[in-house]
Amino acid sequence: MTFEGFPVAALDFYDDLEVDNTKSFWDAHKATYDNDVKAPMVALTDALAQEFGDAKIFRPYRDVRFAKDKTPYKTHQGAFVGVAPATGYYVEVSAAGVRVGGGTYHAESKDLALIREGMAEEKAGKRLERILRDLERGGFEIGGEQLKTAPRGYDKEHPRIGLLRHKSLLGGKKYGFEPFIHTPELLDRVRHDWRKLRPLVGWMEDQLT
Repeated sequence: MTFEGFPVAALDFYDDLEVDNTKSFWDAHKATYDNDVKAPMVALTDALAQEFGDAKIFRPYRDVRFAKDKTPYKTHQGAFVGVAPATGYYVEVSAAGVRVGGGTYHAESKDLALIREGMAEEKAGKRLERILRDLERGGFEIGGEQLKTAPRGYDKEHPRIGLLRHKSLLGGKKYGFEPFIHTPELLDRVRHDWRKLRPLVGWMEDQLT
């Protein structure tokens, strides 16, 4: 299947699902999900696979076993290409449009320790700072969960304490409702931005593998 963009029906589907997140709605509109959400996402990630690797298309069902929110369905469709633990490239469609990202979204204790060692080390840490500056200049937002204080074992006066407080580190860009998300141009946009994110993803991969 050739990627032609996400139809307007995909965004409308999630708009309606946010209002009526029930099995009866899902069952009545599953064909819309299959044809206008999942199929284009598979086509998009298949087109990117040769360069970036095979993607995991996330299941649409929420794990509600331990959640207070018992709504059964996710209100977005994401896909992820992993290169290291919890590290790689991401693309998502939802009622808010399309967004892309890359980096490390979660780090177990041992992995976080390795990432912080790299951040603290002079050469690797400065390289990461340059990567993040370049991404910001390119229109990416830098985010991720952060501690409010210095992590254990690190001086609060460390020159890269802002980085060291991160528990996850991501670069992202929102395309929103730009007309190109409904066209084949979206493939080129995602490919371009994943390439721009490659230095960040690669830096994380170097620390973790």
